[in-house]
Amino acid sequence: MNERLSVIYWDSSALLSYLFKDKYSDVAIQKARQKGVHLLTTLTIAEVYTVISRIQRERLLPEMLVDSLYDLLESGPWSKLNIVPDSIELRKLARRWPLRGSELWHLAAAKTLQQEFPELMILTFDRELAWASRGEKLRLCSTVQ
Repeated sequence: MNERLSVIYWDSSALLSYLFKDKYSDVAIQKARQKGVHLLTTLTIAEVYTVISRIQRERLLPEMLVDSLYDLLESGPWSKLNIVPDSIELRKLARRWPLRGSELWHLAAAKTLQQEFPELMILTFDRELAWASRGEKLRLCSTVQ
């Protein structure tokens, strides 16, 4: 049987739940263990680096734990992408959905990638992005409560 691997687009809310314990962490960890392709964009990485760096600057965690967060980010099952969402898609989606800039960017990036990977699913714990993703016929990996 020729079974296709899952393709999971991780936004920053999903990746942060993987790195930091919250109500979505169990789902994020379970998805990270799932066989398939796990996609991280440079925007997701930048957003997560920003959070970790703020924690480091404010000394909210010991340096050793901060280093382990960076290590987890580097050693996870991720395939890192340097992608630019289609600008026409960005404009279309901006008119259709009242999203913040990063949410719009993630939605457009996922829609752009969906053209190459029709089986793509998005893993997000952001309500607005999940809502717009459903409206754009993107499959979600989990439900947001």
